[in-house]
Amino acid sequence: MKRWLPGTMICLVACGGRLPVAAAPQPATPAPRPAGPAVAEADPPPPALAMRAPATPGRDSGAVSSRLATPDSAADDSTLDSLAVEAPAASLPDLPIDAHPTWDLNVADFIDQPRVQYYLDYFSGRAHDRFQIWLDRMEPFEAYARAQFAARQLPGDFVYLALIESGFSPEAVSRASAVGMWQFMLGTGRLYGLRIDTWVDERLDPLRSTDAAAHHLEDLTEHFGSHYLAAAAYNAGAGRVDRGLERLGTPDSADGDSTDTGDDAFFSLADTRLLRDETRNYVPQLIAAAIIAKEPVKYGFTRDSNVTPFSQDAVLVDGGTGLDLIARLADTTLEAIHQLNPALLRMITPPGTSYPVRVPAGSADRIAAAYDSLPPDDRHAIVEHEVKPGESVTSIARKYNVAATLIRSANRSARGRSVAPGTVLYLPVATTIPAEYLREPDPPRTTRTVVRTVVVRSGEGLDAVARRAGVTPARLRSENKLSAHAVLRPGQKLVVRRTIVVTTHRSTTSRKPVARSGTTGSTR
Repeated sequence: MKRWLPGTMICLVACGGRLPVAAAPQPATPAPRPAGPAVAEADPPPPALAMRAPATPGRDSGAVSSRLATPDSAADDSTLDSLAVEAPAASLPDLPIDAHPTWDLNVADFIDQPRVQYYLDYFSGRAHDRFQIWLDRMEPFEAYARAQFAARQLPGDFVYLALIESGFSPEAVSRASAVGMWQFMLGTGRLYGLRIDTWVDERLDPLRSTDAAAHHLEDLTEHFGSHYLAAAAYNAGAGRVDRGLERLGTPDSADGDSTDTGDDAFFSLADTRLLRDETRNYVPQLIAAAIIAKEPVKYGFTRDSNVTPFSQDAVLVDGGTGLDLIARLADTTLEAIHQLNPALLRMITPPGTSYPVRVPAGSADRIAAAYDSLPPDDRHAIVEHEVKPGESVTSIARKYNVAATLIRSANRSARGRSVAPGTVLYLPVATTIPAEYLREPDPPRTTRTVVRTVVVRSGEGLDAVARRAGVTPARLRSENKLSAHAVLRPGQKLVVRRTIVVTTHRSTTSRKPVARSGTTGSTR
């Protein structure tokens, strides 16, 4: 049953996606599968840094740092990006398998579906090594995620969405600026209560983002009455799925004459061109991931059953506290504390408010006592300074004995030729945080897809139309399903879809989710 909530109709999509490559390849027949100061109540901390793949330089990450790129993250990107275009051939043989585990998603009815079979082969074959890493990354988060889904009466097997969204990398960033384990776009993240500004991006927090994903999936499930339609809408946007169902002719549409309801409706929709290929394949990828995760040995994978549950220990500290201080009080490394608090973009708690910093299990009382014993001036990694008339960055740097280059790096407002009186600058003092983290990032950015139609002019070929439309010929060919040797006709109408970046200066929001009906969004 669809739920209609009061409020403004908005454009909404959770995951902003990995932009499709020009044309989806048609793979060969799948290979055979292998045989067989006060202690604060806070969310459990995330796992070790070694278990996550940070953002990759050059990708549009908004406020997210891309300073920690590794070969591991590049390998993640390659495999995750391939899911946007790695599609089954037009027809595949039906290959039933003998499997008897239990799921709380409706896996059993669709286990023989050719697209599901294809991705079983893909994950256990060409993508085997990366998928094993993703399963390993999932272990510390799975119990927490299942608990959040259960609290909202959702299937715990929704946890496998994060496998195909990000490979369970808390710092994953897509080309469309979707961020984190659950690949939230800026607007949707804020809508579901995630703080996103130049100090904090809670899309990077694996537990806060899991809470938001569970809330979003709850809304989508109530709206569509189907877990698989909800998953498709998580990928493509509720509006796109709504429009597809209306054109398909479901019982909810004006002239509905379809007998498909619930999860069956997704597969009926996937057999049409009413969804993009990425979304048509998204649910089969989810089902394949669930099948493998429940029977890993059968498909050549391993699962660790001895994962330590997350600690919920946190210490409430002042705004402007550096994670280097917390690391010293915890007698551990800065990296170890940052891996517990990946949402702190600058390794400093946001000024002006207390903030719960996650700490190693069992250490909260000791760290809180040590922190409380420090003089207030010794607790802060930054100090605030309001610029007075006649002051310059150079004179302020001399006054506080801080390098002028560091002040400019930490404050975008100080990078011009002068600083206006009354401007508040944050000055890094007495800190061992690496300078690249202290830099104030650009404001968070989101993307918007603009769709228009161009009309082919007399004498124009594909290259000329693409040049006039501002897209590549390959992209134009892919969007319009044109063959490599297609000949254009004067007057022919072609669809041009471009993704543009929108910068926002809002620091946070307190808006609550509103109606999902009529919403739209871009694919992953």
